[in-house]
Amino acid sequence: MVDVIASLANNLKVSNLAKKEIVTFPHSKFREAIFTVLQKEGFIKSFAKKGKKVIKTIEVELAYEADGKPKIEGVQLVSKGSRKLYFKADDVHSVRNGYGLLILTTPSGVMTDRDARKAKIGGEALFKIW
Repeated sequence: MVDVIASLANNLKVSNLAKKEIVTFPHSKFREAIFTVLQKEGFIKSFAKKGKKVIKTIEVELAYEADGKPKIEGVQLVSKGSRKLYFKADDVHSVRNGYGLLILTTPSGVMTDRDARKAKIGGEALFKIW
């Protein structure tokens, strides 16, 4: 069985390092929530749903600096299929002294470590991105 989060994080990193403009993923509401957070934080330019009924996809437009440097330098998976890692509200920490993000899934939806600390909510840590 394929780990959806690991596949998503790895494809984003590799596609960004390969300087691709658009990456396509199978559609799900969970992926859509992750892309919404990444777009809000500036790691991707935009995303759009394509297709109808059964065959839906999400096209993600990757973001780059003005000099062509990729916005996504690295991704590290925190929770894996065999080991889920949960944080209490007090244990949610910053990534790379605030330059990166920890993406969490909480009872209030998918959010960053900053938003989780503001809302004082814990949850499952998905991956770190910087």
